Amino acid sequence: MKQTSLSDGEWKLMNLLWEKEPWTLGQMVEAMKTDTGWTKSTIYIMLKRLLEKGAIRVEEGGRLQEYYPVLGREEAASSESRNFLSRVYRGSLSMMVASLVNQEALSEKEMKELHTLLEEAQKRKEEDKEEGL
Repeated sequence: MKQTSLSDGEWKLMNLLWEKEPWTLGQMVEAMKTDTGWTKSTIYIMLKRLLEKGAIRVEEGGRLQEYYPVLGREEAASSESRNFLSRVYRGSLSMMVASLVNQEALSEKEMKELHTLLEEAQKRKEEDKEEGL
């Protein structure tokens, strides 16, 4: 699937669809009423956009249309992360991490997790290098 950028509202709808599937338009309106106050027409327009992007699909479910996610949560998050990194930090992951560290936004636990991830990435690189010999 091509890289898909989602608006904040589209993320809300996709999170709903990733929770359980399928959803009808009426069910989505009811589920989103308290959080967003969106009308049926607002949600319908957003669903049309998601259909055009290829992020969801629709099927006839008896009398009602049922909506299913096509775009996976992990794929969407990965795409969004790349877009954010490119837009805000000119593609520099180290620049982003440095910004978080300088703001003291990383907890001790998160720093340990990050350290473990970096060690694992280094180990994979070394293994790939050895296999290439």
